[in-house]
Amino acid sequence: MIQLPILNDLRSATGLLESLHPQNTPLEERRALPMSRREMKERGWDEVDVVFVTGDAYIDHPSFAMSILGRVLEAGEFRVGVVSQPDWQSVDDWRRFGKPRLFYAISAGNMDSMINHYTASKKVRNDDAYSPGGRIGRRPDRATLAYCQRARQAYKGAPVIAGGVEASLRRLAHYDYWSDKVRRSILLDSKADLVVFGMGEDIILEIAQRMAAGESVKDLREMRGVAYAMGASETLDAVGVPPLGSGGQPFRRPAEAGTPTTITLPSYKEVVADKSIFAEATKIIHNETNPYNARRLVQFHDRQAVVCNPPRFPISEAAMDRIYGLPYTRRPHPSYKDPIPAFDMIKDSVTIMRGCVGGCTFCSITAHQGRIIQSRSHDSIVGEIEQMASDPKFKGIVSDIGGPTANMYQMKCSKPEVEAVCRRQSCVHPTICKLFGTDHGPLVQLMKDSREVDGVKKIMVASGIRMDLARRSPEYIQELTRHHVGGLLKVAPEHTDPGVLDLMRKPSGDDFEKFTESFERESKKAGKKQHIVPYFIASHPGSDLNAMIHLAVMLKRTGYRPDQVQDFIPAPMDVATAMYYTGIDPFTKKPVHIAKHLRDRKLQRALMQFFKPENYFEVRKALEKGGSADLIGGGCDCLIPTKPPREALEKRRKDANKRFRGEHVHTVAGQSKPKKQKRKQSRHKPGPGYRPDAKKSRE
Repeated sequence: MIQLPILNDLRSATGLLESLHPQNTPLEERRALPMSRREMKERGWDEVDVVFVTGDAYIDHPSFAMSILGRVLEAGEFRVGVVSQPDWQSVDDWRRFGKPRLFYAISAGNMDSMINHYTASKKVRNDDAYSPGGRIGRRPDRATLAYCQRARQAYKGAPVIAGGVEASLRRLAHYDYWSDKVRRSILLDSKADLVVFGMGEDIILEIAQRMAAGESVKDLREMRGVAYAMGASETLDAVGVPPLGSGGQPFRRPAEAGTPTTITLPSYKEVVADKSIFAEATKIIHNETNPYNARRLVQFHDRQAVVCNPPRFPISEAAMDRIYGLPYTRRPHPSYKDPIPAFDMIKDSVTIMRGCVGGCTFCSITAHQGRIIQSRSHDSIVGEIEQMASDPKFKGIVSDIGGPTANMYQMKCSKPEVEAVCRRQSCVHPTICKLFGTDHGPLVQLMKDSREVDGVKKIMVASGIRMDLARRSPEYIQELTRHHVGGLLKVAPEHTDPGVLDLMRKPSGDDFEKFTESFERESKKAGKKQHIVPYFIASHPGSDLNAMIHLAVMLKRTGYRPDQVQDFIPAPMDVATAMYYTGIDPFTKKPVHIAKHLRDRKLQRALMQFFKPENYFEVRKALEKGGSADLIGGGCDCLIPTKPPREALEKRRKDANKRFRGEHVHTVAGQSKPKKQKRKQSRHKPGPGYRPDAKKSRE
């Protein structure tokens, strides 16, 4: 019988963050964390406590997790070195600072590396926003695996702790879109000692303090927010998993006395063999995300058990203020010569909160940041804007004041005792919970005070707006339209079909229409010409050709012409991903239509841009296949004309030339074939390139 450690149920970690001393270092005197041995020596250090290895360029800005975690450790008096975008084909970069005194902290970066590399059509992306110059090829596929394995090779016995979005969302058996199979927990393939999931400031500080005090990495297994793999020798004689506790006594919280505190998930073998079992496992995992009532999860992978403890508790407002008050330079490391696109986008933005109550099935924010909103104080946010305005390089425009959602600031459940036992997946779907506080007052006051800061010309709201919440506050919509929109406001209704919206956990199409009416009315009152830019998703589970045709007709009637098309990408662990893989809604067990083939996804994508001549033949095929040939012609609702435009014919001819170029061509007998040139995967050495479907894996 497995004897699991008693879960650490204390909430002291947020107190660790609150105890960090406020930083008042002038902006011009701040310096980034060291990225080289020379910088380490300049600080008078002989070694570092923690070596961060990340797939992103090192930008010392609080919008980047690695920067926040490094600064938190620095404020906790730990020495930190950063290895950014290392050459994974050699172990040298992992030895740059010598062996870390405490541990390696590994992250693929701000995104899952596979989503960073590939489009929904599984084509290699042309750029990487998190790399200097936007260049691709500066991190491997499944970067967490490669980075952890190199850390193991660099120094035997050095603890390896993985975190970030990629590790968090792959901590249990999960469907991988790029290999089209269910993969094992990333713990087993990476050989990491621990995976820290969710937001990591408080937990990484606690880990460092406990290891500095002499505890081993195995002693940390009772911590909330960590997952770990038990060795085969630890689980060989296991016949079940008892409730947490010692001496046979269960460990329980008063809120759920009599409830087991550990759940055994279907095994890896079972979820691979049966899609309905995979769907059930997904349901269980997502039902155990509320930190106040979540239970520990155990999943067997053959003879090994992967143990996933409940999430960390949300951190306090004071802790949030300490985190965002640390001495960031707000710039890329000075070693970079080329601009980094992600930095250019967020350099003048301000994060006011984290978490999202929406629970959208296609989004990983709730799974990673949590469903409980955690906000900074009014004074902390205004203070950051004042600091930005004091920078001579600041142009007077705050590009965004928001977070995962722009208008959930300071919102929370009005009854903590109910929140402690709630297992609802969304506070706003299918309807807004009557206990969820939707007061926009604190946010409106923050917006007013922020734009009064000396040196600030305008404060923009660029984060997504939850329209059903915004409609509850006419004052917020008025404030938004008059002062915080630069002509265009991006919103994300995502679809128009009621069934698809329900599967997404998004509000009905009426919310989008009524919000648009309010926005246009208030803009007119303010004497401004401002417009809504809606974002929609193609090929989401439940979306068939008929649903997309109706969406295209709506776009035609309203005059919306999307410049970019969002194509659904099944990200690891998302509920919508389970729908895509299984064809089942994990919560209702009802069948769901899936656009599985790339050709079907191509038709849905073309419908969203029916107005582009080059999409003519795809749109025509979609209309005929969907039984809507009446939309071909000259009627007011018709999407395309009867005859193809010249641009469509030219594109078809070019596509045909590409398909047949080099095929069915007679060659001279005995003539040698041209050698295939290898693509470069690394900036350092030639490699096989990004090959998610290759038979041989580099993992």
